[in-house]
Formats: sequence, structure tokens, C-alpha cells
Amino acid sequence: MKRVNLIFSIITLSFFYLTMNTSCTKQTNNGIFDNVTNVGNPALKGEATFNAENGEYILKGAGENIWGDTDKFFFLSKKIGGDFILRSRVAFVGEGVNAHRKIGIMARNSFDGNSAHATAVVHGDGLTSLQFRKNEAGITQEKKSEDNAPDVVQIERKGNLFIMSTAKNGLPFTTVAVDSIPLNDSLNIGLFICSHETDVTEKATFNNVRLIKPADDDFVPYQDYIGSHIEILDVESGDRKIVHSSPLSLQAPNWSPDGKSLMYNSEGKIFDFNIAFSEIKEINTGFAQNNNNDHVLSFDGKMLGISDHTQHDDNQSLVYILPATGGKPGLITSEAPSYLHGFSPDGKKIVYTAGRGDFEHLDIYKADLDTKEETRITDAPGLDDGSEYSPDGKYIYFNSSRTGTMQIWRMKPDGSQQEQLTFDEYNDWFPHVSPDGKKLVFVSYSKEIDAEDHPFYKHVYIRTMPADGGKPEVCAYVYGGQGSMNVFNWSPDSRKIAFVSNSKL
Repeated sequence: MKRVNLIFSIITLSFFYLTMNTSCTKQTNNGIFDNVTNVGNPALKGEATFNAENGEYILKGAGENIWGDTDKFFFLSKKIGGDFILRSRVAFVGEGVNAHRKIGIMARNSFDGNSAHATAVVHGDGLTSLQFRKNEAGITQEKKSEDNAPDVVQIERKGNLFIMSTAKNGLPFTTVAVDSIPLNDSLNIGLFICSHETDVTEKATFNNVRLIKPADDDFVPYQDYIGSHIEILDVESGDRKIVHSSPLSLQAPNWSPDGKSLMYNSEGKIFDFNIAFSEIKEINTGFAQNNNNDHVLSFDGKMLGISDHTQHDDNQSLVYILPATGGKPGLITSEAPSYLHGFSPDGKKIVYTAGRGDFEHLDIYKADLDTKEETRITDAPGLDDGSEYSPDGKYIYFNSSRTGTMQIWRMKPDGSQQEQLTFDEYNDWFPHVSPDGKKLVFVSYSKEIDAEDHPFYKHVYIRTMPADGGKPEVCAYVYGGQGSMNVFNWSPDSRKIAFVSNSKL
């Protein structure tokens, strides 16, 4: 049921150009991109700057247009084969000269001015469209979006299908798609700017740039895995930073109460990642070598709770407690399945999802750590999961499918006063309450996903809302899902969260 560090210097890119249709110079230290190109040889040449501290790209460029049968613009790109997802926050700098200036994300056969392409475009006047040229020297076409002047732009390739998703920060994506764009398997993809003027240079910023190679459509869950990024998100600003990457499946980072490290699971083991020094050490969990992603630190950081499958005859999960620094696990739940989710603030109790007897569905239980006596505290149709105490101990937050979709709920610790907090079309999982008790973050799947499933490798939102209820807002657009943030993941100052996003690496 449950389940490389990149160091760049700050560099300004300058380049020479050839007196021909295309100017392209191979560069290095451009973040994730390889090439800076003046497509169509515009009269004014562009430049790009990458700042590794904040992950921001600044593009300056000119060019008459991206339209008709030929283009002139500035392009920062990388060559990649197969399906992909490329996403960025985008913004013009300054008022600009021409309302038709353009920025966005492009996938292009070549650097020739008349190349076939598929492009997510935001114009200076806010017009947003998926523009495309199906053949070399063909006429550009477009499919307009209902979105206007979005802050977040994404383009996704699935074979010959190209999907543009855009959003104002905080809102869900608006999506348009065009099928049968027969581009090459290997494409130049990246960020672009076009001033729409021969003698004018415009400027734009791109940040939270993520290039994703998705899982194959036929991957087998819990058998076929792709790589992982551990990211830190500033919830208020939306700024994201990748702090650790691995070709393995990393899941469910806990933030330590001292703010120094993140604890995550991978391949059945638990690891501690020191944020400041990027150091990783395995936590000794004794015989428990089949941990899933339901590991939790106590509020004081002294105890580590794990859900492990090693010693159960049917390979089902049991809950154990051990010192946070490592040691011999002590069994808490004698019956399975049991999936841990939270400690009480006083460290005397745990809450978890469990099925008992001939259960029809999983419910939420709590257990006393001294006596190991457990109490069932939900008994509603559907699945109840993701239980977690508020820092003041007054509530247990959880997610429940009892209404037909998975929604966020809370209740008193004895199971009374169960109240629903989210009410929209999304399937919401794993609510986590900030240490100051003011905010919730949770993962939202689309309505197309089964309400009682939280699969790997999907487009999901991380959303936030007041802890007492209110309108949720998107704080991160993520390719991930299962394992992204199953467990408590707030920084001690209630400003940031840690989560996992996924990509083939």
C-alpha cells in the first residue's frame, strides 16, 4: 500500500555568431542546458545567465518573430530523445516595447529558422498558446489557451502528442494539446525569448526549471523505479531547490526537529541526509531491512517509528519504535497490516492506518507505546489514512475516501468531531500540519486517479491551506506522487517543506 548533488557556478554566457541563418555555440555551466543559440540569426544577439544559488535563468534576446514559415529568436536548449516534461516559472522583466514579445518553452527539430517545432508561448499582452510548425518551412499554427499571462508554463511530449499546461501561481493547470505533430525523436528543448522587434532586446526570468524524463507507460509499480530528487520548497515564495538526486527511488523525507537533516527511505533502508554538508549515512534499523515510506520522527526527535515488512509471515507491515540515532526496533503492533503515520506531541502514543480481522477497509488506530494497547478511532466506509497529530495535540488530521473522493479531514484524538476540510474534485492525501499549527500541506491527485490509490509517477499538486480550513492553493507542480511526502516534512520554522520529485536520471 505504501510506499547528485548539482553544483553550478554563476556564469554569464556570451558567444560569437556566424554570418549565416543560425548561430550556435556549445557552452557549459548553463544549468541543465547545453546550447545557446540565436535562431534565424537576429541582428541583436542574446545572452543567458544562470544563478546556481536560486536556480534562476535570465535570458536577454531579440528577434523579429516566431511565426509564419521562419523564426528569429534567442534559445537556451538541450538535446534530448523520447518523451519528456519541461516546466518553468516565467516572467518578463520590464514593460517591454511590443505587446507580441514572447517567452516560454520550445521543442525544436533543429536550430534552422524554418525548423518544425512545438512551443508553449506567453505573449507580452498575456495571450497564451501552443504554437507549432509540423514540417520544415511550413506555416506556424496555434491552439490558444483560456489562460492569460500565466506564471508557470509546462510542455510535455508523448510521442507525437504535445501538451501545454499553464497556471497562475497558486492555481491548477489549464491544459491544451495538439496531436500528430511529427517531430524528430531527438529534439532541442529549452527556454526562449523573442522581442518581436529587429532592434529591441527584451529580458525574462525562468526559475523552478525542471526537466523530467517520465516513467514508461508500462512500468510495474513497486518493481520498476525511476530516479529521485529531494527538493526543498519555500512555501510562501514557491521557490524550490534540489538538494540531492539519485537514480534510485528515494521516498518520504522527514525534516529533523533541529532543522539539520532529512530522513528518507530507499530500497528498504532508512538514511539521514545532512543538508549543509550533503552527507548521507544509513540509520541502523537492525533486522528491519524492508522499511516502507511510513517512517516518522517523534516531535522531540528522539524516537524513530518505522513500518517494516521483514518479520511478518505474509510480508505485511508492522510498526516498530527505535532510537532516532539507530538501534534495535521494538515491536508495537502485533497485527498486520499496520502503517505508521504520527506520534502524539508528548511521545506517548502513535497513530497509524490498519486493517484488523476480515476488514473491508483500512481505518485509523492509535496505540499507547507503553502498554501497546490499540484503539480504533475511525470506522467509516472507504479508506482512512495519513493520520497525524497537530503540534498542540488537539486534533488528528487524516485523509478519507468516505465521500467518494479522497479528502482531508480532522478529528479529536478520541475520534470524535470528525470534520471535512477539503471539498473539491481532487483526491487529497497525507495532510501535514506546520509546527506553528497554522498551515496544512498535502498531495493532490487528479480526479482521474482512483480515490483510494496514490500511485507513483503522476502529475500531482502540492497544496496548502489554513489548518482550520479554507481554499487550497497550489504551492508546487510536481511529477511524483507515491513517496513524495507521505510523512511529516515541515522545517522547524514552518517556512519550508521537503519532498521528492521523480525523473529518469
